[in-house]
Amino acid sequence: MKSRPIHIVGNWKMNQTLHEISEFFIQMTAMKMELKCKAWIAPQSLHIPILKEIAFTTGAIQVGAQNCSHADSGAFTGEISPAALADMGVEFVIIGHSERRTIFKEGNEILNQKVLAALKHNLKVIYCVGETLEERESNTTFKVIEEQLAVGLKNVPADKAHLLLIAYEPVWAIGTGKVATAEQAEEVHAFIRGKLTQNADQTIILYGGSVKPDNIDSLLRRENIDGALVGGASLKAKDFKQLCTSASVI
Repeated sequence: MKSRPIHIVGNWKMNQTLHEISEFFIQMTAMKMELKCKAWIAPQSLHIPILKEIAFTTGAIQVGAQNCSHADSGAFTGEISPAALADMGVEFVIIGHSERRTIFKEGNEILNQKVLAALKHNLKVIYCVGETLEERESNTTFKVIEEQLAVGLKNVPADKAHLLLIAYEPVWAIGTGKVATAEQAEEVHAFIRGKLTQNADQTIILYGGSVKPDNIDSLLRRENIDGALVGGASLKAKDFKQLCTSASVI
């Protein structure tokens, strides 16, 4: 058994209709799964209240957000307030996902502001780091990740460090069908743990990048891989259950 709890985090991205959400949880209930890992789901923001209601009745899954603003309130049309997320009982927020970095051009400095804003409201934060294919092929993976950690986690209060999780997601493996080998992932996870200045031994470090039921086992057997941030394979109840089942026997 690992000393740190295993987390399976479903990032539903901009997917799932109300009907699909209903079917997902009907199937999850029918499978009568006894969770022995931490099972979290981040839906689209407008679906958070619905998942919160379902999660309250099942008591098995924690609900989070895929993003939040750096500010609690103000003239930021379309943004999501971390204060509002905390007020509605959201447990966690994903910050710095590669799609936010690449599509929406969010840099380490603004992500640091978001991390601090979320932690201020005692939201658990999954802070994402990772390199592009070009960066890996030019042997700058560790340099890139070190900067993402140093800037993105700057000034995190010591009394909030326990709320922080890290997700290593190589950009070249997200949604491509490619996956870092367990050895490649473990090497980076160990590097990340070595760079953490607070709560390093207990910090949960997730792997994200085309994680599926058929490759989860080899990843979770590694010492520094404490779970997975999962995209497409978290959308179907059968796949999500299989991921959680694998995580429950490690």
